[in-house]
Parts: sequence; C-alpha cells; structure tokens
Amino acid sequence: MTSPQHLLADEVTVGYGHQVVLDGVTVRIGRGETVGLRGPSGCGKSTLVRVLALLQRPDQGRVSIDGTPVDGTRYAVPVALRTRVAALFQSPRAAADPRLSLADLIAEPLRATRTPEPTVRERVAELADLVSLTADLRSRRPHAVSDGQLQRACLARALAHRPDYLLCDEATAMLDASTQAHVAAVIRDYQRTQQAGVLVISHDQSLLDRWSDRIVDLGNTAATLT
Repeated sequence: MTSPQHLLADEVTVGYGHQVVLDGVTVRIGRGETVGLRGPSGCGKSTLVRVLALLQRPDQGRVSIDGTPVDGTRYAVPVALRTRVAALFQSPRAAADPRLSLADLIAEPLRATRTPEPTVRERVAELADLVSLTADLRSRRPHAVSDGQLQRACLARALAHRPDYLLCDEATAMLDASTQAHVAAVIRDYQRTQQAGVLVISHDQSLLDRWSDRIVDLGNTAATLT
C-alpha cells in the first residue's frame, strides 16, 4: 500500500492561556501542490505554520509527514524527518541572527546537522546563486543589506536541506514588487523540480489567486480544510 504524500495537521488545537486560536483544525498540503491560506488577523495562521514546521507542539491533534506521525518538536524530532519541512517567515530581521554573515546564515541548518564543511561551502554557494546573492553580499551581516536581500538569504537557508514541504508565512509582504516576484519565481522553480508541497499565507487575494492550486479559509477554525 502506497503511503500518503502530504504534510498533515490533523485535528490540531492550540491555545494560549484561556484563548483557543486553533480548534480542531485539519489542513493537508500535498506534494507538488500549492495551498493558499487566508483568514483574519488572530485566527491562528502563524500558529498553524509553527505547528506544521515542528516548532510548536499542539495541545491536541497531531502532525504527520507522508503518513509518519511526528512526536516532539525541533531537535527532539529525528534529523531525517524534521529537515523535510522548512518555513519562511514574514520578517527576515526577526528570523536572522544579526551576528552572522549571510553565508553563515544560509549554512546554519547544514552545520546544525553536522554536514562536512567542504559540503557546506559548496551548498552555500549553490543556494546563494539560486537566490541571486553575489559574493560581496554573502560576506555582509544583516544590518548591511536590504530587507529583500536578507529575505533571499532566509529563503536559501530554508531550502538548504531540500525540504519536501515549504511553509511561507506572509513571506513576501515586506518586500518590494521586484523582490516579491523574484522570491516567488525561485519558490515555484524549486517546487517544480523537487515536487515540493508549498503553503502560502497571505492577505493579498490576488497573490493567492495567482499562486495557489486551492485556497482554504482559516476564518472558521471549526472547519476541516483538506
């Protein structure tokens, strides 16, 4: 029997104190599929991304990757499983260590899994070329580059382990139009070559219409969004 090919949040509930932000939500992202996710502020979109990215444990429910249930979060999850999902967040400044050069930022996930240094350098150069970061930009720290350049480095970092699923949480919202188009093109090309599943969160309906195979609405958290 063939195992399912999707990233799944199954009946996930998450609360902060007495406030429930996700209530029994089920969301599926298939391999090769782009799923758009919309909903009002505060409805739990970013929380759902954190749960799917294995950064936050749900209070109830479970995440599975291609039919394999995931117990735990972050480094408690085996490397072979956790590196299959990556996330790209809205604010590159909040997501980047200001002490690191862009090259070291891209290398972070590779070094975290003890990838040999010659392979790290080769992969960083490949990824930097993919997102059009020149050699002089790679040596700079976040304060010395634009938001667009830093977000491109964060995208390269997200793709370091060739994830099967990429979660984009308002990832182009803070970028100018040309950088938005570039980031979207890199993601689409990556998706096509790797048959990756992509989740796109945005308040921009036209972007969701252009990019998504289907759109789900998290405004009604009681719904099952498959």
